[in-house]
Amino acid sequence: MSIEAFALAPDRRRTEAWLLVLVVLITVGGYAYVGLSMQGGVPSGLAGFGVAVFLLALIPHIAVRLWAPRADPLILPIALLLTGLGLVLLHRLDITYAAKRYLHIAQAGNGQLMWTVIGVGVCIGVLLALRDHRWLQRYLYVMMTIALVLLMAPAFFGADQFGAKRWILLGPLSLQPGEFVKIMIAVFFAGYLTVNRDALALTGRRVLGMRLPPGRQMGPIVTIWILSLLVLIFERDLGTSLIFFGLFVIMLYLATERTSWVVFGVVMFAVGAFVVGSLEPHVHGRVVAWLHPMDALTPKGQAAGMSDQLAKALFSFGSGGVTGTGLGQGHPELIGFAGNSDFILTTVGEELGAAGVMAVILLYAILAQRGLRAGLVARDPFGKLLAVGLASALLLQVFVVSGGVLGLIPLTGKALPFLAKGGSSMVANWLTVAVLLRISDSAQRRREPETPRTATREPVPQT
Repeated sequence: MSIEAFALAPDRRRTEAWLLVLVVLITVGGYAYVGLSMQGGVPSGLAGFGVAVFLLALIPHIAVRLWAPRADPLILPIALLLTGLGLVLLHRLDITYAAKRYLHIAQAGNGQLMWTVIGVGVCIGVLLALRDHRWLQRYLYVMMTIALVLLMAPAFFGADQFGAKRWILLGPLSLQPGEFVKIMIAVFFAGYLTVNRDALALTGRRVLGMRLPPGRQMGPIVTIWILSLLVLIFERDLGTSLIFFGLFVIMLYLATERTSWVVFGVVMFAVGAFVVGSLEPHVHGRVVAWLHPMDALTPKGQAAGMSDQLAKALFSFGSGGVTGTGLGQGHPELIGFAGNSDFILTTVGEELGAAGVMAVILLYAILAQRGLRAGLVARDPFGKLLAVGLASALLLQVFVVSGGVLGLIPLTGKALPFLAKGGSSMVANWLTVAVLLRISDSAQRRREPETPRTATREPVPQT
């Protein structure tokens, strides 16, 4: 793109720029407010943090202008706003952890900022290297093979942390392969269903008003079902198993528009989860803690080793009320190490209230909606299914995490996207953002072909 074209980029890029300015102001303002609220003064590192956030907004914005100028203008600002809010919350928790060293909890803010820089760098690299998302369709089975190896690796080589095996230790670093596997699986499902959607949609016997899946096509869904149960049994990772299988059922329904697939998939997962939840001790313990969260606060529950995190989380949400206690004025550290993992949403609920929780969930919903919109606009079936799959994976992860800490479903231990501590999660989430930006840009290019008049200006809708 020439300098002139860069200067005359479409209006959607100017919209994105103004939104990013607002995001930077909110993030830096929140960082300063935490220092004023908890320490009585402006944080000493405010200038450095402000420069870092400014560059995290400016550099990817320039990359989008250069290599994806027609991408959706809301995807990047929302992702950066959620990331910035996570950095502010981790800084708020770090101040408490530093003041209360007897908690023996390491500070995570600086490390999370480093992983954010890496994640944004990966996003820029993907935009530069992946000029057409359809290129991914050439390597479906290679990608699925790598995904299966990564998915099963923690069961054999992983570290058992907090009751689940979802990490692989690499020296001082730890890798959570499930965060990357969900992206690879979405790519494979999109390619597989693009090729086999007619066979899945038009064949099979009709029973009780529903067309049952054909026997020949039962192989993939049975395989996915078995793999999700193996993850649940050997890695005790309820969240990854639920996202894995739920993603396949959602994409299968969207590709075929057959309700029978959804019914069949839900029944299969429910049966498998019931059996594993009854027999596997760790998963069974999480189910019991979900059904009777307050028992963990009794002497009998403490003697049985029940986790009290969910009970404390419910008290935290209750004490926050509608508007919260104020940023920095709550006690999220009482949940222990969970305060900067999947339970970081309780910090939002306690200090920003139900209004803050709804705002965060709304941001996730808008981000997913923009991903779904990119899928609707895309002309190629692979791009449609891939965008919908990535957006669905985001929604599923938000559901299993927020549902767990709110007591709607058993706890899963997954990281809340963009918001919670986790290097693997941060990099994988920004990789998802990059692919969605690429699909959105490609869809708009095919929808609004460039002409000499529209090469540098916002195209005029054609009738």
